[in-house]
Amino acid sequence: MNKTLVIFAHPYFEYSKANIRLIEAYQNIENVTFRDLYEEYPDFNIAAFKERKRLMVYDTIIFHFPMIWFGMPPLLKLWIDEVFDMKWLSGLDTSPVKGKKAYIVLTAGGSQNAYTHNGIYGNPAEDYIKTLTQSLKINHVSVEDIIIIYNSDQLSDYELDHQCKNIRKLALST
Repeated sequence: MNKTLVIFAHPYFEYSKANIRLIEAYQNIENVTFRDLYEEYPDFNIAAFKERKRLMVYDTIIFHFPMIWFGMPPLLKLWIDEVFDMKWLSGLDTSPVKGKKAYIVLTAGGSQNAYTHNGIYGNPAEDYIKTLTQSLKINHVSVEDIIIIYNSDQLSDYELDHQCKNIRKLALST
């Protein structure tokens, strides 16, 4: 059975009604490990060697985070910079992350219409996380899907339940 690592990064988690509910979807699933970067690294001092060793054990990585000022949360960006270090990746015959699958679960405060070329933000939400998708692709990690949950903190309980079911289904299928 495949092993899945969920990397969650939210600097203001306690204020996010949506993400508090959404991460419940990962609970009690065999072979799914949930990690909260802000809980594990509050000082931003990432143990890159430990993270690299950990990554090699998993087949699939789910990155779950909110859009913060049109990009990734700062700690997730730092995690990518530290863990996907080119010296580590290029010093090996084959990339230790080559062939792994990745999914991105992104929560956005704005509407889907806002994230269009004609919308207030001028670009699709996917454009604002190119740093992550390109980092994965250049390291031969297949980005299988990007799930964007728009208006995340205005979702009704019914809509949140629906999104939780979708995320749980994703986690169970990896």
